[in-house]
Amino acid sequence: MSAAEDLAQMGHALQLAKRAWGATHPNPMVGCVLVENGVVTAEGFHERDGGPHAERAALSSLLRNPVAGATLYVTLEPCSSAGRTGACTDAILAAGVRRVVVGATDPNPAHAGRGYDVLRRAGVEVVTGVLEEECRDLNLIFNHWVTTGGPLIAAKVATTIDGRIATRTGDSQWITGEEARADVHRWRRLFPSIAVGAGTVMTDNPRLTARIEGEPEWCPVRFVFDGRLRTVLDHRLPKVYTDPFASRTIVVTTQHGGEGYMRKLRALGVGVWVFESPSGRVPLGRFRARCASEGIGGVLLEGGAQLISRALAERQVDYFFGYQAPLLFADDKAKSVLSGLRTEKLSQAVRLADLRRSVLGDDGLVRGRVVYPEKLQVDETLFSLG
Repeated sequence: MSAAEDLAQMGHALQLAKRAWGATHPNPMVGCVLVENGVVTAEGFHERDGGPHAERAALSSLLRNPVAGATLYVTLEPCSSAGRTGACTDAILAAGVRRVVVGATDPNPAHAGRGYDVLRRAGVEVVTGVLEEECRDLNLIFNHWVTTGGPLIAAKVATTIDGRIATRTGDSQWITGEEARADVHRWRRLFPSIAVGAGTVMTDNPRLTARIEGEPEWCPVRFVFDGRLRTVLDHRLPKVYTDPFASRTIVVTTQHGGEGYMRKLRALGVGVWVFESPSGRVPLGRFRARCASEGIGGVLLEGGAQLISRALAERQVDYFFGYQAPLLFADDKAKSVLSGLRTEKLSQAVRLADLRRSVLGDDGLVRGRVVYPEKLQVDETLFSLG
């Protein structure tokens, strides 16, 4: 096989893996393609947790052993431990495949490279690193979970070129266009949970569901950060407390919220997580730990500006999505997206690494891993509410 053919078939395997977008947690998305004499004769992908791995799905669909000289393409290093479905390296060797091309290495330090070693010791040619960045990027949430033991907390903002999210009068719908908003829904479908602050719920009354054309509406776990339960004061309760997905909503609050309001939420089927806090602000580090204990591998912070700003100030944002529209308000009274840090030197700036860029109609998206400076200077007066 030529290098160009390897790239093309790995691209095919990636597209297969994406068919399970958001459906495999806590497992990764993986795609696999078997090529015989230059022709794809079998393919498969990991569809759900507990289901067959991509390699086994592809090989079993062939209903025979591969011909001599066949190549197996897989987006993630084949597993070498039995687990619930059997080691994929065993299936590959039993099928007689003698060439395996892999995209990304297993990020789990306990397993990384072991699959390659098993195959190579058995005489299989193993080619690694084909479309590696794309294959690794496919599983941002899984990669973070297996390397840290906690959830990937990502923040999303949509701004003008000069970093504003609303005019001085509060007009903000819509800063970005249809393609960018559709992309947000795609990421909502990936993340196991979405989080917003009380202000966003009271101002925008969002549904916080993934609505993708041609697919049924899908609801992740929906977190509402409301340290004093301001969202329960009005008799007209927000959609996330009353819609058909109310049982998927969890209000994250403190002891300052009041037992009566907590009982009201629970009576609606809404979950309540209560954290002790002297200020009424939810302790984000303890929220992260609770998510880990509950098996929630990823949280997408969609607003508001104060919640995301505070999460950055507390070093609780791991990944960042920045959508940008070709607009300029040039108004110092328009609403800024982020605040709360005193950045006096470039070396004190929060940076993004492992960047990925997309053009979405007239808008752009820059996303990447958050890298914090050694020291953050925080203005605590800006984070007064829970």
